[in-house]
Amino acid sequence: MNTSPWSNGAARTDGSPVRIGVLVPLTRPGWVEAGRHLLTGLELAVRDVNDAGGILGRPLEPVVRDTAADPRRAAAAVDELARLGVAAVAGEYHSVAARAAAARADALGLPFLCSSAVLDTLTEQPTEWVARLCPAQSHGWQIYADFLLGAGHSRIAVAAQPNVYWASGARILRDHLAPRGGTVVELDMGTLSPTAICDELVDTGATALLLLVGHPEPAVSIVKSVRSDQRLAEIMIGAPAGQPEFAEWVALLGDDSAGIPFLRYLPERLGPLGARVGAALRERLGAAPSFVAFEGYDTVAVLADVMRSHGVDRARIAESWPRVAVEGTRGRIRFSRTQGVTVWQWAWPPVQVVDRDPAAPDRLRILHAG
Repeated sequence: MNTSPWSNGAARTDGSPVRIGVLVPLTRPGWVEAGRHLLTGLELAVRDVNDAGGILGRPLEPVVRDTAADPRRAAAAVDELARLGVAAVAGEYHSVAARAAAARADALGLPFLCSSAVLDTLTEQPTEWVARLCPAQSHGWQIYADFLLGAGHSRIAVAAQPNVYWASGARILRDHLAPRGGTVVELDMGTLSPTAICDELVDTGATALLLLVGHPEPAVSIVKSVRSDQRLAEIMIGAPAGQPEFAEWVALLGDDSAGIPFLRYLPERLGPLGARVGAALRERLGAAPSFVAFEGYDTVAVLADVMRSHGVDRARIAESWPRVAVEGTRGRIRFSRTQGVTVWQWAWPPVQVVDRDPAAPDRLRILHAG
């Protein structure tokens, strides 16, 4: 394993803080609402850790950096955090930023626990330094594909922007659906406008349109265009990446926000810890917490448990990933090696396909679980 000049932190007993780096998208073009939920969960867990005595008597201190979903900013932030002597790095929502952060963490010998970025290959080669809480994209999106088939959709159109994450999603859907009689037709949003997509969609004969595009734009404009076109009244709109999860979706689309199935990573019923944390998150956010907020909380819960058991030496933290057994807000968390995934992976968090109820868009309905 790599070593670093900061690898002797476990020997410190002066009561100085144990610092962890936190990567979150807090400004555009990052998904700001997702970043706020992620950070709220992380900060709540830090408070709980410190209320319980910290890390062997030392307070836990987050050092927050805004990635704005920019891979270069994410990589630069990891470099800076490593120089500042953090014991580990946590967080990130966007896969393109998380991939850059993971590459730098691996190169520097800095443990990185990724909260919310699902791209299967966060690093080019398998690494001992990076672990992940959210499911790999292939796992969640295959569950979503099974939901589509079960709902009677075998010809699927995807409105996709040119991006490694969206391209990966389209490939997962195509590879999973094809052997089961499904077809995926790609509509290139690099050349089509949200209005022009309607004519293209009619020509495809698809019964479902999936939004593999950014939020709020062009996702919101596409939904408005399709929902206002009478030729497409029967088409189902879906959003496997989770755009409808957050309150901003409802605020921007009103009634059009409902009936759009998406993935989220929560159990049908929270246990005692999840219920307690959920109530505290709701109070802090002033709204129902998303699954991203729970991912943030669980990230710190895992790191705190690791550091209490193995110290804050970077190499020891990374060596501990396969020995993690932590009760999180959404189930017991353990990491393992998973085929096609290059980092230590919790296999698997709970996965649901849900939508917003057309009768009450603030209410979510569970449509499928995997």
